[in-house]
Amino acid sequence: MKLQGKRALITGGSSGIGFAIAEAILAKGAEVAITGRRLDVLAEAARRLRQGGRRVESIAADVSTETGRETTLKLALEKLGGLDVLVNNAGGVRAGRLEDATEAEIRTMIEVDLVAPILLTRAALPALRASKDGLVVNVTSGIALVAAPFYATYAGVKGGLAKFGESLRRELKGEGVHVMTVYPGATDTPMMRSSRAGPELGFTREPANAVAAAVIEGMEQDAFEVIRGGEARAKMIALNREDPAALDKRFLDLKPALAEAVRDHSAL
Repeated sequence: MKLQGKRALITGGSSGIGFAIAEAILAKGAEVAITGRRLDVLAEAARRLRQGGRRVESIAADVSTETGRETTLKLALEKLGGLDVLVNNAGGVRAGRLEDATEAEIRTMIEVDLVAPILLTRAALPALRASKDGLVVNVTSGIALVAAPFYATYAGVKGGLAKFGESLRRELKGEGVHVMTVYPGATDTPMMRSSRAGPELGFTREPANAVAAAVIEGMEQDAFEVIRGGEARAKMIALNREDPAALDKRFLDLKPALAEAVRDHSAL
């Protein structure tokens, strides 16, 4: 895909990976609409993105709600005059032991990380088809490829989003809409601030702009997926497929320290 002149809607675009993707796609000559729930953060993000005279629209909405999705798509289409790229980036996490998570926290992850992108994509498909060069980008997580303990629900919904994208890519093949799935590793974003897991536990954080650069490259190459984490992640993925018991043992050794490090990891 050539990004020059494309019209992109990025959910959760006011911070973290979403903001970095917005910066990167604007630099390629695209027009962007970002969404966010916090008006002050959204306004500041839009101000920063508009520097240099770039076309940036901001939409205050919660895409986990029906009203928020309707508002998001309606305003994006009105302000941009159509839609070529949808980036489903908004997400939330609550780590820790499953029995310590409340039902409300579990349902929030399901709604924000899985239901919202499915329903927003469904609503956006007519506009993406009309583009004749449409693209859906689903930002999942490396945990969708190698599930870590204490992230059971998060792994479930991100894994679900990944398979949703794979199925939809095949469903839309030949219809002018491509689907790409992104698997970030640990990234230095506001979502990770409450996590104390570091490199010693396998959570080596990279800058959000590095993830965004890889996403843009994937868009331009019509890639099926973008997997972050380098050789170490690739080895874990292979081990998880070939000898999952060995990976279970590795996680068993890390469990006490990991449980403590992610006990308070929450961004919902």
